[in-house]
Amino acid sequence: MRELPRKLSVEELAELFEGRTRLVDRLAEVEDPLGQGNDVLAAMSEEEKLEALDAHPAIGARRLSARSAAEQGSDADPTILSELAYLNRVYEEKFGFRFVVFVHGRSKREILEVLRERIARTPEDELDTGCRELVAIARDRWTGV
Repeated sequence: MRELPRKLSVEELAELFEGRTRLVDRLAEVEDPLGQGNDVLAAMSEEEKLEALDAHPAIGARRLSARSAAEQGSDADPTILSELAYLNRVYEEKFGFRFVVFVHGRSKREILEVLRERIARTPEDELDTGCRELVAIARDRWTGV
């Protein structure tokens, strides 16, 4: 397990956050970017937060980075995958941004339950939760390497 770094490059952060966004650019400028990630996100505009969330792949998507594919696992019950795809669309239509959740070590069935619960929340709560999950994913990716 690696400790959290004092600095990370744009390239390293882009890998952890699934692409280069304004969040990645800002994090590359600060000390302890993964420790400060939630604070940096809190100071960003809604548009910038949405950009960061939408850079992440959808749960159950067919085209994933190798890292996302490993995190999401291979449990491929067609019924679960179909419901995940449907509820992902419902979520994105309701909130206007991608559902982001820390999945490492959780089954798709467990993620489906989380998705069902989160669809009932307010857009403000969901935006905050999605952003926190984004940082948790990046931290896990760094320390769990």
